[in-house]
Amino acid sequence: MGRGIAQVFAQSGYDVYLNDAIPKAIDDAVAFIHKMLDRAVQKGALKAEGAPAIKNRLHPVRSLNEAPICPLIIEAATERPDIKTEILKSAQSRLAGDGILATNTSSISITQLAAGTDSPERFVGMHFFNPVPLMKLVEVVKGLQTSEETVERTVAVAEAVGKTPVKCNDHPGFVSNRVLMPMINEAVFTLQDGVAEAEAIDEIMKLGMNHPMGPLALADLIGLDVCLFIMEVLHRDLGEDRYRPCPLLRKMVQAGRLGRKSKHGFYKYE
Repeated sequence: MGRGIAQVFAQSGYDVYLNDAIPKAIDDAVAFIHKMLDRAVQKGALKAEGAPAIKNRLHPVRSLNEAPICPLIIEAATERPDIKTEILKSAQSRLAGDGILATNTSSISITQLAAGTDSPERFVGMHFFNPVPLMKLVEVVKGLQTSEETVERTVAVAEAVGKTPVKCNDHPGFVSNRVLMPMINEAVFTLQDGVAEAEAIDEIMKLGMNHPMGPLALADLIGLDVCLFIMEVLHRDLGEDRYRPCPLLRKMVQAGRLGRKSKHGFYKYE
């Protein structure tokens, strides 16, 4: 997700400073974005003369202290509140006095994360969708203390990078994952109960519901560990059995079958 966000902002004319706890991840991200830009040039989706300028707007930094003071910082770490809170606290030192601190979380409470920052009124959720360069939607999530000014400025930024921002309030799963994840979870229950094979479940949902991708293939793309975490958040915070994670989903995560990123989920990937 971080790679995609960085690419979108660089393509929209912004200088982007990339940092990660794992140095190799920074290099891999820059190399991956360069490859995506070169591919776009080959396909005719990007003019060849424009690619070098975009690449030059990507600035890898080995430490947050190497980055300049920024008007917007977007955290896109793994879905763990403790990790996100630690990163956000560190990132505040590089934020402009009226800057916006944003998190690309898919389910963690914006209000909870904002409480660990110095200026919760300038903290907001920017939930991008994968793959970021292709997906237009950004859920702009308002926490309990997020100011209306921050929300409107975030909407403007999302529009400036070619996205379609839609506002919602802080609630478990927001809108997208409160609706999507139970569908994916039910698809896993359907597989577990032997109603049909994975390919058949996905094909029925694609053809019958006009979905571009079946729910099990989509779970593999998102990451089964992420799906499980979101279901656990929904189950815990909403307290209803309809959000209980499917045992098969939990078992697959325990086995390390996380989807595309581990080359094996509901499908195998080369």
